[in-house]
Amino acid sequence: MNEVPEIVPAISGLEMLDGLPVAYVELDVHGAITRANRLTRSLHSSHAGELIGKLAWELMPAEEQEQSRAAFRTAMETGEDPPVARRFIYTNSGSFRMHELHRNVIRDAGGQPAGMRVVTVDVTEAHKAYEEARRARLWLESVLASLADAVIVTDALGFIRTVNPAAEELFGWKGAEMTGKLIEEALPAPSHLPGDQTEFSFAMALNGHHRGAATLLDRERREVRVEIGASPIVDQDSGFTAGVVSVLRRAKDAA
Repeated sequence: MNEVPEIVPAISGLEMLDGLPVAYVELDVHGAITRANRLTRSLHSSHAGELIGKLAWELMPAEEQEQSRAAFRTAMETGEDPPVARRFIYTNSGSFRMHELHRNVIRDAGGQPAGMRVVTVDVTEAHKAYEEARRARLWLESVLASLADAVIVTDALGFIRTVNPAAEELFGWKGAEMTGKLIEEALPAPSHLPGDQTEFSFAMALNGHHRGAATLLDRERREVRVEIGASPIVDQDSGFTAGVVSVLRRAKDAA
């Protein structure tokens, strides 16, 4: 007896869009929303009855609307997909959320721009974390720049990550020239003069605070005798040593 094959209903395009884990809308040539998937509708449930037909930039802050409108007009005139952008979009959370927009021009049968597909991803928390990290970095750079002593920060392998202006002045290198180099390559110690701690190396500070003296070469290959205090940078969460911070000053007997 032949089995009757099970008939699987076809999935419509709208059902496929509704299954997407990201917000998706389609706009007509004027920028009005013509289609929105389930996630988009849930983000704007307070506007559920009026989302379709609304101009996309009406959901953005007033100061961003003209920029978004201009980008859309340019895409409709040139047919080129706009670059990825970030915009604040008002949602039913009662506030503006930062979304990353990925946009693609829709074309008609004649190949002319007829609208746009837009996929948006909420990056609010990532944006906040980035801004907090940026502010912390700028604050740290300001602190280091205010110090009279030279400061060099390396990672656990000895690669230079941060150099303050005092270190640039002491050794003649620009921070950008030193960053990324092994500290022993950027500041080699060709010889040890009387009084140097010949066993000193920056790696010693990976295990604890260390003090010593060394004779290093500056950018012009001139000898600079310095006193060094170095300490490990310990990650407070993991307990692992993330790098070393070294404070260097010209030795008093070499001044």
